[in-house]
Amino acid sequence: MLNLALNSRRPLHLLCLGAHCDDIEIGAGGTILRLIAERKVARVDWVVFSSNPLRAPEARAAADFFLTGVERRDVKLLMFQDGYLPYSGGVVKQAFESIKQACNPDLILTHHKDDLHQDHRLLAELTWNTFRDHLILEYEIPKYDGNPFTPNTYVPVDEATCRRKVEGLTTSFPTQATKPWFTPDTFMATLRLRGVECASPTKYAEAFVCRKTVL
Repeated sequence: MLNLALNSRRPLHLLCLGAHCDDIEIGAGGTILRLIAERKVARVDWVVFSSNPLRAPEARAAADFFLTGVERRDVKLLMFQDGYLPYSGGVVKQAFESIKQACNPDLILTHHKDDLHQDHRLLAELTWNTFRDHLILEYEIPKYDGNPFTPNTYVPVDEATCRRKVEGLTTSFPTQATKPWFTPDTFMATLRLRGVECASPTKYAEAFVCRKTVL
């Protein structure tokens, strides 16, 4: 298990899992940017499960933006149909097994197990089914449905990093610009609210659920 303190100097191997092309960046983009800046992340495996020919270039551009400075990276864009991941459970599980054979990360960033989007829930379940000896942080995605999300782990992020996260989202994903929730104020408000909850010295934070730690 990884020491939760962010001041360790040991380079990290991250595994970032997202159902859709912008999920990782929305849920954990600030944390990823901070870790890269402060921890000298050695390797990142980045897997998006539901991509398509229209959004794949956006996803690659976003990964390049958020992983600047990481030389060893593997970005995989899988082509499962958006909204139908639970109905392809067997082959999605096979994809997880392939990921497990290819990497042994220090930290896994994935969806929250109680997210109201069915694709998100499946990935959270399979993350826990597949990786039994790893630190897993479950991130949040704001949405119309709301989410029963009560975080217990916070990562303070300074304002400059927050604004860089928002820049990465808004410039990398032009196909999402018409969605009423996909706006800078949504992302900054979420970061500010989580900062309030943890009394962040920077005023801003990203929040996660950590279901199990071994000290």
